[in-house]
Amino acid sequence: MAAWLAGRGWRPALILCSAAVRTQQTLARAREILGPARIQIERSLYLASAQTLRRSIAGIDDAVARAMIIGHNPGLEDLARGLDHGTGEASLRLQLKFPTAAMAWFRTDADRWRDGLDTAELVEFMTPGDIAGDDQD
Repeated sequence: MAAWLAGRGWRPALILCSAAVRTQQTLARAREILGPARIQIERSLYLASAQTLRRSIAGIDDAVARAMIIGHNPGLEDLARGLDHGTGEASLRLQLKFPTAAMAWFRTDADRWRDGLDTAELVEFMTPGDIAGDDQD
């Protein structure tokens, strides 16, 4: 998934990561591919609800242009579905299934992270099965 993001030129300036061992292992692999980013390991992200994740996003320094969250379902899935208001193919796929290691990429024109939560647009939704060419993930 990180290679897919890097191939599209997307590199986060900040990565918020759950304190869980598995998410930190994912972070280590992602950093090898995505390059340097400021890292924040947050205990509050462990099995966090969508509401907790929204608070974490709202608290990101507004000088940060791109951020990534590495966390857990069902919170990440609930967050992504709650942010998405689209009707395109990516939105439809997001509503159907959000498997382990899925990635939802959002964009906003808001100047502040907390304002972007209400105006975010889903750019892309990708699963490991999509990358492997196998929809049976």
